[in-house]
Amino acid sequence: MSERAETRPQGHLFVISAPSGGGKTSLVRGLLDSTERLTVSVSHTTRGQRQGEQNGTDYHFVNDADFAEMVAGDEFLEHATVFDHRYGTSKSAIRSKLEEGFDVVLEIDWQGARSIRTAVLDTISIFVLPPSIATLEERLRGRGDSEDNVARRMRDAVSEMSHYEEYDYLVINDDFDEALTGLRAIIAAARLRQPLQRVAHRTTLDALVAS
Repeated sequence: MSERAETRPQGHLFVISAPSGGGKTSLVRGLLDSTERLTVSVSHTTRGQRQGEQNGTDYHFVNDADFAEMVAGDEFLEHATVFDHRYGTSKSAIRSKLEEGFDVVLEIDWQGARSIRTAVLDTISIFVLPPSIATLEERLRGRGDSEDNVARRMRDAVSEMSHYEEYDYLVINDDFDEALTGLRAIIAAARLRQPLQRVAHRTTLDALVAS
């Protein structure tokens, strides 16, 4: 039996957090473009749909009443309010992808990450940091936000970054390619864990150690 024909283990759940302006979204996009069997969780949100965004691809856009109904039905793995809007991660969507053997990436803040780690004990958590406060502020200003928004996001960024010690891995996003290589290495290492390799390559391993 070929290795491809052997059993595929359940996927991993990766949580990636970063302050606004940390470059997380671009890095995750780079991961998805270059890594097989990797998908991103699409969150539900009550915020308005922005120009260029696609419902079901960027977010599942729902109204406050529908979101509240999902909360009442215990449909979220975690949910939180960020910048006056509500965001939630669907339990069933995550479970389905993991059971299919896909690794799933969640882009989420530290509060959501803490909830996920409590609910899913083998979650692998990664925090992406900027190389300096000055670089972070420069990136935020480059978005064209108002001074008030930049100031608010800088305050929130400092608070967010203070929780980096809660994470399994830290990636400094100074050079994009180096940061992306670091994220790929984390995913590759997780996939090579011995218990998962035993599931994926059971027939080969049994043949190798047979007396």
